[in-house]
This record gives sequence, structure tokens and C-alpha cells, in this order.
Amino acid sequence: MIDPYLDANSASPVKTDDLKQVDLILVTHAAYDHLGDACKIAKKFKAPVVCGADVRAHLLKEGIAPEKLIGIVWGITVEVAGVRVRSVESRHWSNMIDKDGTYRSGPPMGFIVQPAPDARIYHSGDSALFSDLKLVGQLYRPNIGLINVSVGPVGGWPLLTGEMTPYEAALAAEWLGLDYVIPTHFAKVDADVEAFLKLMNNMASDPKPHVKAVLLKPGETFTYPER
Repeated sequence: MIDPYLDANSASPVKTDDLKQVDLILVTHAAYDHLGDACKIAKKFKAPVVCGADVRAHLLKEGIAPEKLIGIVWGITVEVAGVRVRSVESRHWSNMIDKDGTYRSGPPMGFIVQPAPDARIYHSGDSALFSDLKLVGQLYRPNIGLINVSVGPVGGWPLLTGEMTPYEAALAAEWLGLDYVIPTHFAKVDADVEAFLKLMNNMASDPKPHVKAVLLKPGETFTYPER
């Protein structure tokens, strides 16, 4: 599982009580909608957690055994539960306040997850667009991308865009050289998600190889390669 925000997430039809088995948890950064239920799930299934130093320190204080917490930073690759995981840069932030008032901050992460030799999944971790995504694509050749699109709920903040606009997310998918891109980080399809899908579909008319956009509803699955 990556960033398992389930129980308090009104858009998720799956809750922690519905889970039957979890072998590995990845956390990109210490935001409530990414750290989510990682602690509860890790305790229930005794599952290892791959995360940054700030998230590791928080989960350690919450009672997760230290041998189950694999702290990494950009550039490090680990193999846990038969899955190869590499952390790559994310242009975002990661910070939180523990129950006792301790402030924690650390490097936010993107991940390249390789559960099988021919499946290499990029998770953006809420990153903004940056040109080294071209290098990530060249080095690690991800074929599936989970890329944040849409502003999402921001409370009273006067935000006009999310971390990636639809066009920026489309550029990221192209720069990474993906076969498939799955838009993420929204509770319901909004104008930004629709604009992103339109951009990706328009690119498909070009003669060059293109990225196929896959829109998943909450609870749906995607099998690679498509059958």
C-alpha cells in the first residue's frame, strides 16, 4: 500500500477493517492524507513501512517496532517483502506535529516501485513539476505513473492550482516516458482531472508513442499489462 488514507477518507470504499493482508506500506510524506492509517495497518499486519526519517520517528514513537521501519532518502533502493523500492526526489514538503507537540520535518519522497521485473511504478508523492523528471524517466524507465492532478480541498487557502496543473501533469507523464498514467490526489473528478484526460487523449493523436491515461474509480483495479 502507498499512502493508505482510508478510514477518514469519504471517497474510499475500502476501510482498514476490510483489509485481509498487507505485506508492505510506503509513505511518501507526513501529511494526514498520506500518512493516513499507516500506523494502524502496520500494527495490525506487522507490515514493514518504507518512509522518510520524520515519518519513521513518528511511527517509532507510536509503537511500531524499529526493525519494521525502513527509513530511506532520495537515491536509496531497498528490497522489502519481495518488492524493490527506490526513493526519488519530490518537490513538496513533509512536516507534522506529534501528539506531545514535537514538530517533525523531513524530505518528501517520490517512489519507483518494482513489484515484478516488467512493472515499474512511479508515484509522484504530490510533487510539483521539475525538469529532473526527465532524468528519472531515463534512469529508471517507469511504465506506470501515479501523478497528482487537481487542487483538492485546501480549507481557506486561496490556492489557484494544485502541486501540478493539468498541463504540468501531462508534461510529467511525457517526460517520464510512461506507458500508462493514472491521475491521483482527488476525491472526485473535477475540471482539472477532466482537462488532464483531454490533454492526454489529444496527445494520443500524435504520431509519436504516447501515454495512455487510465481513470480509476475508488475501489477499481488496474492490471498491467492490460488484458
